[in-house]
Amino acid sequence: MIVGWLNAKMKVAGFTIARNLVQADYPLKEALLSVLPLCDDMVIAVGNSVDGTKEYIEAMQEPKIRLFDTIWDDSKREGGAVLADETNKALDQVAKDADWLVYIQADECLHERYLPVVKSAMEKYLNDAEVDALLFDYLHFYGNYSMVGDSRRWYRQEIRIIKNNRDIRSWKDAQGFRTADGKKLKVAKIDACIYHYGWVKHPKFQQQKQAQFHRLWHNDDYMEKKVLVSDEFDYGGIDSLRHFEGTHPGVMKSRIDAMDWQFDVDPTKKNFGLKAGLLHWIERISGWRVGEYKNFIRIR
Repeated sequence: MIVGWLNAKMKVAGFTIARNLVQADYPLKEALLSVLPLCDDMVIAVGNSVDGTKEYIEAMQEPKIRLFDTIWDDSKREGGAVLADETNKALDQVAKDADWLVYIQADECLHERYLPVVKSAMEKYLNDAEVDALLFDYLHFYGNYSMVGDSRRWYRQEIRIIKNNRDIRSWKDAQGFRTADGKKLKVAKIDACIYHYGWVKHPKFQQQKQAQFHRLWHNDDYMEKKVLVSDEFDYGGIDSLRHFEGTHPGVMKSRIDAMDWQFDVDPTKKNFGLKAGLLHWIERISGWRVGEYKNFIRIR
């Protein structure tokens, strides 16, 4: 009876951004479907696209989804600032009476087995005034659906659910959140994981994604010399991978079944310098990531 009462009182909204996601083959539909069971509605800021991104989302015919059009300021390249600007536009459009806000990026998914865990955590911390947000673990897939990155280049945790506090804003390149004056949010860590598929797609589409991404960070000269030099992305040269032990979200099944490229790698072979190799060994033995950057303050 208590849980039912809490569910009746709690309102959850989702939000994200989208622009030119079709041409780079982002799994946005899967990302949305993975979190929609948590949400009463989902706001998407759709940027000026040339590839039918808006039509792609509309074709889902999901009644919970609300779209609105935006124009990206492509001059804001430094640090990916335009990503935070666009995310904040979406954040500003969520229902004012929502209690929690679920944020998902276009290449992320929440496994369905975590839905009860997340719902329970939102209920548990709904009236805990000290908790600003919920913190998730991360799995970063690379090259194919059976390998995950396990080196220091991959962040291990990030905020994906926040209280509906108008002082909370998207931070820097939209990876996480802080207060409007730059203070870190106080978070409760929950036993749930976000599956990140940003580095798993056909090399042709991965190269297109890299071109899109780097345009948000670098000038045209950098793009010509460093990025626009190949038609396909080279997955080689990664420092460290390990086999994935587990299952993928059900919404990803058709994508995984349709995988049409090869990426073969021996995860026992590492590509570290001396310092990076030592730090990786310390983390593997102790679980401690020396000097790890954390964009939050864990209090629960």
